Amino acid sequence: MDEVMTAADAVALTKTTSTELSPAIMPANLPLLSAFLACSLAQFLKLFTTWYKEKRWDSKRMLDSGGMPSSHSATVIALTVAIGLQEGTGGPAFAIAFVMACVVMYDASGVRLHAGRQAELLNQIVCELPPEHPLSNARPLRDSLGHTPLQVVAGAVLGCLVAYLMRSTN
Repeated sequence: MDEVMTAADAVALTKTTSTELSPAIMPANLPLLSAFLACSLAQFLKLFTTWYKEKRWDSKRMLDSGGMPSSHSATVIALTVAIGLQEGTGGPAFAIAFVMACVVMYDASGVRLHAGRQAELLNQIVCELPPEHPLSNARPLRDSLGHTPLQVVAGAVLGCLVAYLMRSTN
């Protein structure tokens, strides 16, 4: 005898297979989401810190490096903390994230900060060149590259908060 499938059976079958097979709209990768959110939030906050410091709105700050808070620090710390909260601090994923976070934050407050300061000095030297000098019309170098230690710490605190809040909402 042939089996008959009722409408209720079809609906139940559709619900179980659609939840198992359909991909989620947003991935459930908490560390990845935390890192992206922390980076976006840090870049957005730069609008307000620029306004507070310079009393002007500059939408370009949302895409620039440098400034308060450090989006690089926020990103790597959010990633590290989220991995630590999700998988614990004893695994290799946390170790890799922690070491990379240290390297990125050191670079942001060290090498990139000093490269930005050198760019400021070079721009000043070029401005003082006589007009007939071949470099007098050179395009200025970007001098907002790195971060002060306070900007790095602010980004790290933001990253910790984002990762912790993302974890507590799940």
